[in-house]
Amino acid sequence: MKTGVANLPLHPGRCPPWLFKRMKVLSGKISELIINEYGTKELLRRLSDPYFFQSLACVIGFDWHSSGTTTTTCGALKESLNKLNTGIQVAGGKGACSRKTPYEIMQSELSTKKIKNLVYASKIAAKVDNSVLQDGFQLYHHSFFFDAKGNYAVVQQGMNNQPRHQPDMFGCQGQFARRYHWMSDKITDFVEEPHNAVCCNTKTKALNLTAKKSRQTRKISLDLVKDNPVHIYKHFTNQSSLTEFLPRLNSSKFKNLNMTARHWIRNMDLTKRDKEVLEKAYQIQPRNYEELVSLRGMGPKRIRALALVSDLVYGSEASWKDPVKYAFAHGGKDGTPRPVGRKEYDNTIKFMKDAIYQARLGETDRVQAMRRLQNLAET
Repeated sequence: MKTGVANLPLHPGRCPPWLFKRMKVLSGKISELIINEYGTKELLRRLSDPYFFQSLACVIGFDWHSSGTTTTTCGALKESLNKLNTGIQVAGGKGACSRKTPYEIMQSELSTKKIKNLVYASKIAAKVDNSVLQDGFQLYHHSFFFDAKGNYAVVQQGMNNQPRHQPDMFGCQGQFARRYHWMSDKITDFVEEPHNAVCCNTKTKALNLTAKKSRQTRKISLDLVKDNPVHIYKHFTNQSSLTEFLPRLNSSKFKNLNMTARHWIRNMDLTKRDKEVLEKAYQIQPRNYEELVSLRGMGPKRIRALALVSDLVYGSEASWKDPVKYAFAHGGKDGTPRPVGRKEYDNTIKFMKDAIYQARLGETDRVQAMRRLQNLAET
């Protein structure tokens, strides 16, 4: 099972109440069956797989790139899993709900240590996808799935907020949403390639400071802050010091940093607040790049500034590589490829309920039948 990224074009459409009601039931029953068969960690692993997540959204009634695929599917899972006694809890959601994630995690009955680790994982995952991987997408959705053992999966989504048919600074044409998937047992380092697979239908120019190729840039950025940020300022205030780098500043690579059209960088481009944050980081002396990134106020602009100076002065080039079979079971909410059939949908829910009920009684005929159908589909 792999974690990764999914890019989704946006178009209008809302999930009708009658369909969302069924989505909650069916997504809950599918999840319950997976947990009964394989355990809670397996469901978390599957949710962290962008292909499985997209397939689940299609099965419960979404078009393959329908608006709300991520937010509504996560919402349905949250309402169903938090009510069922499955061993998995869901925190967060869209917009203001995403900011409640730490509070909702703390309401669980886990140990203080596990809660602390889960809250940190939630915050650093959002920080990395917003600031360390700079691909032009601003997060607006964050769902955090976790079990009693402290295993977790993160499904979060950003939007490029770009007018239709107009490319953004990263080369993405029109409005898209991008979904990011994380899985706890796949992460060995929060700031180096936490996503180990990609699922997308568009690629962008991205400042990818999570890539292995950016390791030296991360190291020098940390050294710049720990040494003294006052050494950084001269590169933003002294026009002559940038003369030898002008050809590189005019390259297509650095246009993706949203540089101005002029050939020099005025002092106003590094604000008073920027300097305060960098000086605060110097006082704290972060032990590693992850700790530097997690500091309050260390956002995309300051991280990008450190990466730029690292490249210009020390030649540590960062990576600009973007980290990039759906089936319809019941149709799609927008009528693509066909309208959702309510009777067909209700029959599936009934079958799933019966299968789970009989499995609990030791009668596994329906579960075995589903396995045989899977084998048939794979031949």
